[in-house]
Parts: sequence; C-alpha cells; structure tokens
Amino acid sequence: MRYFPTVCFRTETQCPNAVSQVPTPSVKIDANLFEMNEFYWYRRCTNPAVRHFVLALVLAFCGLPLQSATLERLTLSDMVTKSTLVVRGHVLSSNAAFRGGLIYTHYQVQVTESLKGHGPATVDIAVPGGVANGIRQTISGAPQFKAGDDYVFFLWTGKSGITQIIGLTQGLFRVTGNGANPTLARHASHELMLDAHTHRPVEDEPVNMRLSDLRSTMANTLGAAK
Repeated sequence: MRYFPTVCFRTETQCPNAVSQVPTPSVKIDANLFEMNEFYWYRRCTNPAVRHFVLALVLAFCGLPLQSATLERLTLSDMVTKSTLVVRGHVLSSNAAFRGGLIYTHYQVQVTESLKGHGPATVDIAVPGGVANGIRQTISGAPQFKAGDDYVFFLWTGKSGITQIIGLTQGLFRVTGNGANPTLARHASHELMLDAHTHRPVEDEPVNMRLSDLRSTMANTLGAAK
C-alpha cells in the first residue's frame, strides 16, 4: 500500500504489504496498515535545529487532512493469511492519544467470537487519526466507529504491540441481522487501489456474505497454508 501524508518520518516497522510515504522528510513503512510508531529518523537526528524544525512542521500540519491513500488491493484470502487475529466484536468505547507525532484513536472492542488466533476478551484496536490535546489529525480512508457497532475485524499486531485493521477499511465487515448466521458487509473503498501483481489501478468492489461463508473460506485458506 502506498500512502501519502503531508508530513512523515522514516520508520523500520515490519508489517505485511509494502507501504511507502513519499514527501520530505521521507517515510518508509512496510505495511498495508498505517503504523508509524518508530520515529527512526527523528530519534537518530543529532542536530537540535533540524529536530525542532521538523517537530514544528508536524505541529503546523497536524490539523490538516492528509492526502488520499493509495492502497494495495487485498483479497479475502490475503487478509486471512496475513492477519494475526480475526474477531467479531462490539465497540465499547474509544479514546485518542498521541504516539510520537501521530494521533491514534483507540477503540476497545468486546470480542464475541474469535475466528483466527487467541486474543483477550477485549481488544484495543488503534486507528490512525483523531482528536487529542485539542489537535485533530485526519487520515484519508481510516474508519471511525461508535459504541455498539458490531463488526468482524481482520487485525494485525506489529512488534510495537499496536493492533490495527489490515488495509484500513478492507479488513472491516459490518455485521447486520440477528441469529447464528448474520450477514457481513463491506462497502467498496473510495481510495485509489492498485492490483498487487500488475500495480495498475483497480476498482474496489463491495463484499457481502454470511458469517458461515466466512468461516468456511477461512478454514479452507488456513488449511491450504499448512
């Protein structure tokens, strides 16, 4: 995934699917997620004047919306394979805080079913962007939730310990209907998407399926990967 924010730093975070961020100062993130938790360049810069200039530049732009994202299109099988945790859960609450120079909104999600992996009963999911200390950062393509929302989340946890949704909204399916086999729906993303093999633009498509269909797809994908 390629993502182009206004201001960014170099990081050595290792995540699934390439992400690079191009403007000066340059950013390199290996993820189909937006995880900028290792401010590699900033921490290792020994020139105080440069450090202060960069920090001032970040603060000057952090209230502005960032430019549109360019995402690598992920198939359902891609997300099943690359995720470290797949859960169904209800959003309980949220809070936003700075991590380095970026704001993350942390959503506490009560897990009602674990579809892949073994996690805690309540998962903290970090989404880039939000409002903290009176400052707003807007990340194009980043989802927002409210208490009570019911979703299936395809999650990835990096070395930093931050858990995020794979591919922004690609790894997010809203649960509708009651009963043992509700409908899962994902709207088509409005962000620019590139084919993983040809690197050419492709249109995203909405996805609708039953929860039982997802369970079957996941079992087949994970079984074939063994």
